[in-house]
Amino acid sequence: MRTISLIATFLFIASIASAQNYTPVDAGSNVHFVIRNFGFKTSGNFTGLKGSIVFNPKALGNNKFNVTVDASTIDTDNSMRDNHLRKTEYFAVEKYPQISFISTRITNSTTAGRFYVFGNLTIKGVTKAVEFGFSATALSKGYLFKGEFTINRRDFGVGGSSISLSDNLTVILSITAD
Repeated sequence: MRTISLIATFLFIASIASAQNYTPVDAGSNVHFVIRNFGFKTSGNFTGLKGSIVFNPKALGNNKFNVTVDASTIDTDNSMRDNHLRKTEYFAVEKYPQISFISTRITNSTTAGRFYVFGNLTIKGVTKAVEFGFSATALSKGYLFKGEFTINRRDFGVGGSSISLSDNLTVILSITAD
């Protein structure tokens, strides 16, 4: 019995030791969103990606995503709209400068190289649970993580009661981490 306990302890320590720490690379990443405005698709991006990622596909229990983007970097290719989106009714960037995601759990999917992440998304001081599938492709120095999810903007107090703006938007992630 003592031998089994010793082996289990060794395997646990080995799995923790094998977890890799990565830093998201803003220049190689894309935090993109798409929403309907007056019935037309409008899209944009956020930059200023920071945080830490602990990832090992063989030790998912030790994995963690803790990342933020700079809310003031919103870019929809329309500077007037971007300035409007930085105001209180939308992202209130002076009061809430970051949008953050902190994972709570990561699991395997039935498809090789695909996983599910569960976590908390915080926008404008409002935190909501989100979950979504993602892929992890090994790179020479890290990983490329890709996934997407849909949220309701009203859940986060973004856009007030605008009737021209769809409630739901899709966030598409392509995150490079070294």
